[in-house]
Amino acid sequence: MTYILHHTDCIEWLDAQPENSFEAIITDPPYGLKEYSIDEQAKLRNGNRGGMWRIPPTLNGTTRAPLPRFTVLDEDDLKSLYQFFFIWGTKASRVVVPGAHMFIATNTFLSHILCAALTDSGWERRGEVARLVQTLRGGDRPKNAEEEFSDVTVMPRSAWEPWELLRKPLDGRVQDNLRRWKTGGLRRDSPERPFTDIVPSERTPQEERKIVNHPSLKPQRFMRYIVRAALPLGEGRILDPFMGGGSTIAAAEYIGYTSVGVEIDQHYYDLAVNAIPLLANLYKETQSANSTEQQVHATPVTAPFAPLLQGQLF
Repeated sequence: MTYILHHTDCIEWLDAQPENSFEAIITDPPYGLKEYSIDEQAKLRNGNRGGMWRIPPTLNGTTRAPLPRFTVLDEDDLKSLYQFFFIWGTKASRVVVPGAHMFIATNTFLSHILCAALTDSGWERRGEVARLVQTLRGGDRPKNAEEEFSDVTVMPRSAWEPWELLRKPLDGRVQDNLRRWKTGGLRRDSPERPFTDIVPSERTPQEERKIVNHPSLKPQRFMRYIVRAALPLGEGRILDPFMGGGSTIAAAEYIGYTSVGVEIDQHYYDLAVNAIPLLANLYKETQSANSTEQQVHATPVTAPFAPLLQGQLF
């Protein structure tokens, strides 16, 4: 086992860590801060409809994962969100080495606030990774006026998930940083192919959801791809300060990286403790930790994305 887990508040935990302790951060944090509060989690776990979490109806006999309602956040909530990530970004920057990258999951409603807070706290924005995943969220007609406005969609149907990519400022040039800190770039897919910012994905398989019932669980095939890329020389430690169900830690374990996970919620922490070794052992018969090409192509590419990946969209 090459990981350590902590059940604690990551803000307090970060304050207790020495400087330059980690070479990358990969995480999917709470947004709005409300959705993972005690009251909202109680509603979610009891299956209550209302509050921050939307419980989608069953479709063709399939139970779909709950979704947070980010559209209910008001101006004060958004200001609190900025303040939280500014403080968190400052603390997170202290514990990573120069040139360390951060992959952080977000959504199209709030990514601009997240990026503003993190860049203001000293991180450099290095782009965005698009996880292509077709979901059932969005695209609805106007509520209670579906027939009257049958040709109207309220918002684009979700077909991708943004992961912001940031980097702590370098110590000198990239080559200098790589020599001293082992960071500054991203690990290539192969000698011939660089890491790319469009990643075909899938909804998290039921096989994984049966292992850990977390509403924001990310699929292992996608997580293994970005986790591998985060350490350009394959050396260092990865931190997930909002561990949730443990998907980042499980992916790092599969790849062979050392990692540390922090989770404040006792229920999710306990789930992660049990789930990580099980998730890390999935798909070993079809994937190799040293073959990223195999990992990418092992992920099903749904019809809407095929033209894009073949360069035929425009």
